[in-house]
Amino acid sequence: MAGAFAGLMLAAGAQYLATPARADEHPRLGVNQLGYLPDGPKRATFLTGAERPLPWRIVDDQGNEVASGQSVPAGIDPTARANTHVLDFTDLSEPGTYRIEAGGSRSHPFSIEAGLYRDLARDAVNYFYPVRSGIAIDGAIAGAAYARPAGHVAAPADGLPNKGDRAVPCLSPEEADAAYGAPWTCAYTLDVTGGWYDAGDHGKYVVNGGISVAQLMGAYERTLYVDGASAALFADDTLAIPEGGNGVPDILDEARWELEFLLKMQVPEGEPLAGMAHHKLHDTAWTGLPMLPHEDPMPRKLHRPSTAATLNLAAAAAQGARLFKTFDPAFAGRLLAAAERAWQAARDHPSLHAPASDDTGGGAYGDADVSDEFYWAAAELFITTADARYRGHLAASPYFQGEVFRDTGFDWANVAALGRLSLATVPNTLPVEDIAAFRGSVIAAARRYVTLQDARAFGQIYAPHDGKYGWGSNHSMAQIGIIVARAYDFSRDPRFRRAALEAADYLLGRNALANSFITGYGSAYSENQHSRWFAHQLDATLPHPPKGALAGGPNVWLQDAVAAGRRAGCAPQLCYVDDIESWSTNEITINWNAALAQFAAFLAEQ
Repeated sequence: MAGAFAGLMLAAGAQYLATPARADEHPRLGVNQLGYLPDGPKRATFLTGAERPLPWRIVDDQGNEVASGQSVPAGIDPTARANTHVLDFTDLSEPGTYRIEAGGSRSHPFSIEAGLYRDLARDAVNYFYPVRSGIAIDGAIAGAAYARPAGHVAAPADGLPNKGDRAVPCLSPEEADAAYGAPWTCAYTLDVTGGWYDAGDHGKYVVNGGISVAQLMGAYERTLYVDGASAALFADDTLAIPEGGNGVPDILDEARWELEFLLKMQVPEGEPLAGMAHHKLHDTAWTGLPMLPHEDPMPRKLHRPSTAATLNLAAAAAQGARLFKTFDPAFAGRLLAAAERAWQAARDHPSLHAPASDDTGGGAYGDADVSDEFYWAAAELFITTADARYRGHLAASPYFQGEVFRDTGFDWANVAALGRLSLATVPNTLPVEDIAAFRGSVIAAARRYVTLQDARAFGQIYAPHDGKYGWGSNHSMAQIGIIVARAYDFSRDPRFRRAALEAADYLLGRNALANSFITGYGSAYSENQHSRWFAHQLDATLPHPPKGALAGGPNVWLQDAVAAGRRAGCAPQLCYVDDIESWSTNEITINWNAALAQFAAFLAEQ
């Protein structure tokens, strides 16, 4: 559902007011509540009205002072609309559990410890098993609280309009006319069981599935080609998934669950638009909260194929083909065949766009510019095949030498960065000077991000030019962290390592709310994200989201009633509510957790 209301962010005249939330609504000292690496940067941010430096001290869990110093005034932070000081304790490297005290305030506890991020990296990937569709979730694997029957595999005897995803029809011409302004339908049904539920709803979307599975595979693929990187973190039998012990890296097993679904969304041969991918699959009307997937009463429909979805399939399947070739050549062959079919279909239908108006019962994921998707798909196909056709399209793309890194990083609607990162990382047959240029562009972008980060009192690496934190701002923090981390891979410039580590601080509590946005990490963290089945806030018999789930984060547009009612006039960093009904600030989605997983995989190696 992330992106369902993206168009509203650009509504004419949309503004956020200048009145901050009450100062007593959040602690004044923000730290990374997970902790800091012994040899990494260590900073905290203090919200205070003081203009001069203030003394601070750090105490251990016995109350003994272990470090002290003077704060550095940093002025009014525009994203918090509060006066800030920065406390730097980088020199403290002794492992332990600590708190900072300053100006009568005390921080949440934090650790200094090597290997802090290893569990986070695994938990960020473990998130995907409990959101699988079409399979019973085993409590012995995921945890007893997360056990549930398979979703969307209902039988006729169950008496539900939803008969599962085994034979899903297309929209009727009338439904399509309402969605697209033109009638459309198909004469077939598809078995589209499996895959991941996208977000807090029960929809499954190819465009969001594409970037998500690509980033999980990217976390693994990077380890094959970056000196010093290791795939051990996600090796066979390391994650909480049922496929452990099959000889395949667990992160690829998880990726395969989504890849199999993406293949099923391709239009069969002999049908109109053969080779294209259906844009999405979801209920015919929005359902309420809470609702377990197997209890969903709504009929399900396939939506019109789109060029964007088709190119997502082409890119993800091409990447999967080269990674699975070692472990399952037959599956790799299926993936490559589907990718090449999809590429040709997209070339034949280059402007079949998904409109923002198709938002009944699920997110629209509208995208009218697919030049970036063509570039990404061509890049992945070229790397896998070395075929001159794809090289020619790459060379003709404005993204081949153009800028691909935006001030907000990248996302499902802006995927050119994925192509650039793959071309810069994975061996291919382009001239060495092209590869060097690609790596140089990553390093140059990282320098821009780090320069912006250096000017921010909270160490945040996401600094949109207009200062307005948007939908999924936390995911943008992670995506930019990935770019900076890759710059470190290419250059070994320690500045990039420090910047990536400090970028994680914001997500884990060094923010104006002093809140960790990652469930289960820290002592004050988000746990009521918008979800129909991780819905403990509404039903005490249901669980909170699993450990490692990333909340969407501050969003100045406050599209839901809860956020609008409780955060009207908020400063950008304060435009967040940990409430299950605040879907515009507190949703969970596969693409956000995939970004966190890829970022945390780098952090875990540090």
